[in-house]
Amino acid sequence: MTSNTEAVATTPNGQPKGWFNRTVAGAGLTSALGDFCYETTTVILPGFLAVLGVPAAALGIIEGIADAVASFTKMIAGYIADKFGHRKLLVLVGYGLTPLGQVLIALAVGWPLILLGRIVSWFGKGLRGPLRDAIVIQSIAPDKRGRAFGFHRAMDTIGAVAGPLLGVALLGWAQHLQWEAPEDPFRLVFWLTLIPGVLAVLAFLVLVRDPEQSPNPGLKLFSTLRGLPARFKRYLAAVGIFGMGDFSHSLLILAATQMLTPSMGVIEAAQVAGLLYVWRNIVQVAISYPIGVLADRYGQRSVLIAGYSLGALTAALTAYAFATGAGTVVMLAGIFFVAGLYVAVQEALESTVTAEMVSQDTLATSYGALGTVNGAAKFVSSAAVGVLWTAVSPTFSFAAAAILMAAGTLALMRLR
Repeated sequence: MTSNTEAVATTPNGQPKGWFNRTVAGAGLTSALGDFCYETTTVILPGFLAVLGVPAAALGIIEGIADAVASFTKMIAGYIADKFGHRKLLVLVGYGLTPLGQVLIALAVGWPLILLGRIVSWFGKGLRGPLRDAIVIQSIAPDKRGRAFGFHRAMDTIGAVAGPLLGVALLGWAQHLQWEAPEDPFRLVFWLTLIPGVLAVLAFLVLVRDPEQSPNPGLKLFSTLRGLPARFKRYLAAVGIFGMGDFSHSLLILAATQMLTPSMGVIEAAQVAGLLYVWRNIVQVAISYPIGVLADRYGQRSVLIAGYSLGALTAALTAYAFATGAGTVVMLAGIFFVAGLYVAVQEALESTVTAEMVSQDTLATSYGALGTVNGAAKFVSSAAVGVLWTAVSPTFSFAAAAILMAAGTLALMRLR
């Protein structure tokens, strides 16, 4: 007679073939807490910089450099994981660096320390991202990856909703207290983000099990990269073209803040812009799991193409709002809605499309390559949008971003 244990179908790593297991749940909770920590900063950072008198170009460069650091960290972290087979410790270090970066931002009186804080946080993000994704994807069966990653991204974004909501509420409360400087209410919120940051480390430590793969000491980084499938390299090219227009949404928050400031004042405009970002994240939470189900049913790449198209539309609508002066709360809510749709598709499916194209032995390295391409492209995009915003006009900068994102969408459509 077969025992219950023997009757349970498992993957080669011994994990249940059902998509929801302890590792998926633990990684989701950790991501929710991690996003609670750093997305709270993302949503109020543009207002903090505005109070300090830091221009849009500096914000674009700060976000771009941080993305670049994260991207190259992903490449090295993925390679180390594939070479030595151990991933969990590096993920824990990565989550631990996020609250450390928040401390630096809370202490900042100008852009240099803000830049350093963002670099530290994004270094941690780059360190943990591909390794966490590799752990999750090897804990589930291939035909359930869309659902699992949709759930993970939904949990990820729940933190990105709850954190900014609390941050905006605290900012509104703090501004009515007695402060020596107008930027002090922002600092209070930065300090409070340390609590979920520490909890994220503990959640990953306790809940997530790493199905460690065998070490591959002979693995060489550059030869491994050269040996990646040609189709995957073409995919990376499409992702890179799209990414060169895919600006940091800190700039979208700044755009909303600037459009609304004349009628509301900077503090209230920053709060409303923060709530619009929360709205974007709510849309992302609501759509992430359905997107995964659709992708499992109709194909990962087809749904990703649709998401990329919505990304180009987001940039085009932002350029239109600046050009026509139509940046009302209603118009901006529509822009952030479309942004939430495309980010949900992008974050849920870029990794699953990658897993379809590469060997499991080099999965973490492949995720590192994906992250590097994404981050390097976003460095170009965020820095360029910020500089063009200041040097030419915000309309021109977002229009250029829309063109690049549309070109990346066409390149992905041509991939067979």
